[in-house]
Amino acid sequence: RIQSEGVVRVGFANENPYAFAQPDGTLSGEAVEVARAVFEQMGIDEMEGVLTEFGSLIPGLQAGRFDVITAGMYVNPGRCEQVFFADPEYKIGEALVVAAGNPLDLHSYEDIAANPDVTIGTGAGYLENDMLLTSGVTEDQIVTFPDDPSGMAGLQAGQIDAWTGTRPTLIKLLQVTDDPGFELADPFDQPVVDGKEALNFGAAAFRLDDVEFRNAFNDGLQQLKDDGSLVEIISQFEGFDAGADPGDVSVTDICPDAYTDLMGVSTEDEAMAEATSEPTEESMEEATAEPTEEAMAEDSGEMAEIEPVPGGA
Repeated sequence: RIQSEGVVRVGFANENPYAFAQPDGTLSGEAVEVARAVFEQMGIDEMEGVLTEFGSLIPGLQAGRFDVITAGMYVNPGRCEQVFFADPEYKIGEALVVAAGNPLDLHSYEDIAANPDVTIGTGAGYLENDMLLTSGVTEDQIVTFPDDPSGMAGLQAGQIDAWTGTRPTLIKLLQVTDDPGFELADPFDQPVVDGKEALNFGAAAFRLDDVEFRNAFNDGLQQLKDDGSLVEIISQFEGFDAGADPGDVSVTDICPDAYTDLMGVSTEDEAMAEATSEPTEESMEEATAEPTEEAMAEDSGEMAEIEPVPGGA
């Protein structure tokens, strides 16, 4: 349907610089422009945006309200159980907006956890909620808002002491807000999850049963990576540069237990597995058995009847 009509419906959460509606109603953003370039390769020239609160993007996709999520959504194992991610299109870290001068001296999520009087805001459904809890921040310290603009308004109103999100988003948020009373905490130590610095990888997300559509998109994305177009596209947006290039990290690197029934095994892989497998007792007996007189007679008779194939096989 999508390719025949040349129109794809994309779910987005109006989060700049990932995906947002411009004043004239057109869509833009890192995730949108990457998707646009891939869809054009696929012969799909029109993108129809469906504005959705971030926490409702996956349910909306599953319900068929749109065909793909283009919101810069982080890939993680929990989400991999619900949607079929393409390979990552960027990598990024976290950041923290605080009052100018950083009077509470907040330079990490651990600093927030160490001071139970500090409150931190983030978006409903944002992965930062899990990172905060993993870092020792209590649920009582976390205040959720529908989106970044409302969270920034809450920070300005004194409802919270800091606001967290991805660095590109917060850089843009401060530019748009244009309030000298707030700044990014500098330096900021990235949260550590399972012993690793929590760099995040974002990707487009598809329904679990849209395997062909997702794979076609993934092939197009790989072309952008191979010819250098991906970095050119994402570098148009604040906070993204060559350092945001995800490299050769794949979705299965992040979610190794997901999609095994969707990815399949190639013929080459099957042949290799067969060639390297240990022989069974049955196969060994067949290989070493002496041919019977009946089998030899049958073989010689059949061979005499085979006509040569002209030109080779």
